[in-house]
Amino acid sequence: RFRFLGVPRGRDEAQGPETAEARVRAATPRACRANSKDLDVLEMPSIPNPFPELCCSPCTSVLSTGLFPKANSKKKQVIKVYSEDETSRALEVPSDITARDVCQLLILKNHYIDDHSWTLFEHLPHIGVERTIEDHELVIEVLSNWGMEEENKIYFRKNYAKYEFFKTPTYFFPENMVSFATETNGEISPSQILQMFISSSTYPEIHGFLHAKEQGKKSWKKVYFFLRRSGLYFSTKGTSKEPRHLQFFSEFGNSDVYVSLAGKKKHGAPTSYGFCFKPRKAGGPRDLKMLCAEEDQSRTCWVTAIRLLKYGMQLYQNYMHPYQGRSGCSSQSVSPMRSISENSLVAMDFSGQRSRVIENPTEALSVAVEEGLAWRKKGCLRLGIHGSPTASSQSSATNMAIHQSQPWFHHRISRDEAQRLIMQQGPVDGVFLVRDSQSNPKTFVLSMSHGQKIKHFQIIPVEDDGAVFHTLDDGHTRFTDLIQLVEFYQLNKGVLPCKLKHYCARIAL
Repeated sequence: RFRFLGVPRGRDEAQGPETAEARVRAATPRACRANSKDLDVLEMPSIPNPFPELCCSPCTSVLSTGLFPKANSKKKQVIKVYSEDETSRALEVPSDITARDVCQLLILKNHYIDDHSWTLFEHLPHIGVERTIEDHELVIEVLSNWGMEEENKIYFRKNYAKYEFFKTPTYFFPENMVSFATETNGEISPSQILQMFISSSTYPEIHGFLHAKEQGKKSWKKVYFFLRRSGLYFSTKGTSKEPRHLQFFSEFGNSDVYVSLAGKKKHGAPTSYGFCFKPRKAGGPRDLKMLCAEEDQSRTCWVTAIRLLKYGMQLYQNYMHPYQGRSGCSSQSVSPMRSISENSLVAMDFSGQRSRVIENPTEALSVAVEEGLAWRKKGCLRLGIHGSPTASSQSSATNMAIHQSQPWFHHRISRDEAQRLIMQQGPVDGVFLVRDSQSNPKTFVLSMSHGQKIKHFQIIPVEDDGAVFHTLDDGHTRFTDLIQLVEFYQLNKGVLPCKLKHYCARIAL
């Protein structure tokens, strides 16, 4: 081979192609020539490989790619989430994470109880508006619509009214604000109205008076509006809905609806029940289309109808299947809480060897009173009320402080602050908190929501045989501490308009 490489060029050309072919054959390894000769003489039959998964071609890897987890090609970003006490937490999340997945992540990290009411809110302080980020929305897309100099925030808190219109739609769609495009036979129930919003072509029409802010001006004008699938319109002539009198006001395909937090102060609104349309790609005050309702029920109806027209069946899927996230961050080990109607509950007697249903209402009432007395007596014995004077003084001191660690107790907040907290977390029936009374330092106040209104009940201390009790009904029903009082009214309506269902709490991230 070395002599072949060292042959002069002129000599190679003189010998011709036959000599060159012989040299190439001579330079080929002997083993290769033998193999090629054997292949020319006889072609051996192929033997099937019993382990094909262990073999590979020269161009492939030795191990199968299926044995390794797929590389995550999704870009991750850091988001900052705030709580009501302005504490914050930074999270590194994938680009396609949904609002529900972020809530589930915070629930797991902070060991909260998931009752499907945790929600993300988009807060825009420079224009004083806020909206609920729907569970299926991508959080990174929401952040991408923010300006560089805007100090916007995402809040994490409870919102009991997020899907309340699926449970009790009566309040959300008053009869005087709903009409139908086609003739209907008989009366339409609120549940049928919801069904029309979600899947039917026969959609309802929402109408009523609203105050609208004129573009480029500070003045507001009261106009009659109509909400349809194609958008929001107003009438240029009274309450007429003729096409020649209707003028287009706003669409909601490329915009979001926000609730105004300080409409009177920032925009000079005539009432406190304002909302607005804001385009996603523009955030200046001039781009807003501000509206204002006469009362909270009217605003709730408009905002709820816009949400249903915009998302429709997606909202119903979010309500029915709260753990179906896009990025798979939700926990499947946590089962959703079962909703039980109070009308399906019956009185049961478990005193004997077999349980039985108490069908007589009088007997059921007497059993309930007897159990209540035994329960209160047990609570008194637990806290040592009927013990020695020293034990009595110690227990009374304990009663004064035992409620301070409860999540529903809010110390010395004002009446307006209590109303704001309840409204933020959803003014559904049974949302409550307990606070110190500002007018009387020795008493407490139970603030709760019922019928979309905030009501306040004073908890008065009553002294009997040296012991101090708490009561809401002038001493008829007495409790040794506030915890006992709250637990009782969570099970019994008593003098309250409804049972205590959801406590309003401030959480820290």
